[in-house]
Amino acid sequence: MQHVSVIRTSAVPPLDSASLLSEWRPNPAVVLALLALGAAYLVGVRRRPGRWPARRTGCFLAGLVSVLVVCCSFVGVYAGYLFWMRATQNLVLLMISPLLLALGMPLTLLRDVLPATARSRASRALHSPAARLLTFPPAMALALIAPLFVVYLTPLYVPAQRHGWVAGPVGAAVVAFGFLYFWTRLRLDPTPRSDPHLVTVAMSIAEVVFDGALGLRLWLGPTIAAGYYAGVRTWGPDPRLDQTIGAGVLWIVGDLAGLVFLGFVARRMITEDEEQTARIDAELDAEQAVQEAKAVPATQTAPDAPSRPDQPRATDAGTPGGLWWETDPRIAHRYRQRNQD
Repeated sequence: MQHVSVIRTSAVPPLDSASLLSEWRPNPAVVLALLALGAAYLVGVRRRPGRWPARRTGCFLAGLVSVLVVCCSFVGVYAGYLFWMRATQNLVLLMISPLLLALGMPLTLLRDVLPATARSRASRALHSPAARLLTFPPAMALALIAPLFVVYLTPLYVPAQRHGWVAGPVGAAVVAFGFLYFWTRLRLDPTPRSDPHLVTVAMSIAEVVFDGALGLRLWLGPTIAAGYYAGVRTWGPDPRLDQTIGAGVLWIVGDLAGLVFLGFVARRMITEDEEQTARIDAELDAEQAVQEAKAVPATQTAPDAPSRPDQPRATDAGTPGGLWWETDPRIAHRYRQRNQD
């Protein structure tokens, strides 16, 4: 997925209110990739047995649209000329688009439409030791933290600005690492691990700390690609101010996006607690129904019939079978033996 516009021989006009609407340049590779993903998702929704939640479809399509906007709108056009525009684009591709895609639960949809044989193989691969090792929480934290450090603090930055054949894999990798993180942390789709949500909270705190470190480095550190920017534009902020604005975007807006994600995590925690409570209540109700069914024959025994040691004794506890521990077949024999002694 190519996420930057290659520098053209004709410079773009200075960024103003008019260029926000006029400077849209569709990238064929991006458009085709997004159309293919969207069509595949919608076909899966149509073929899946049962009703698929509309909000999941909306989240996934919104994720695709967000990629389209930052790649083909004025953001994608001016990302090759302004540091802060590139920062905006990278932040969306890493933290916003993947979050929306993960909320769409594409892996669950894929599982539901796969043939039984393919589904079984995919499940074995998903729960294999290798998959569990690759999705170990520190590795997932690195998947969210490392991409921006690599993009901005290595020699990769300028080639990705100049050449589409470098920018394409970089953009695709940023989205992929972001999706990997949010997929394993939200746990809406099947995942190799089921780590506690508090682990996710700790990882989010670490991400905030490293976001701040990168922001400080870009804000106070040397100017990145100053010669490159001096050669592609003569308008707009100077490279130092441009980089300072970009540092603020990565730091502040990145932390705000992290807070939104934590909101989804908190909601997921509440939902799982409610589901677990309902499951436990159902199990207790079923166990109580079984105990009541076993206690009924004891109350129907004739008064002059001799009591048998293997039958639970009715008591005056106010219920047909007496106290629950006297009627529970797993431990009732202990109380019968004590009464006989």
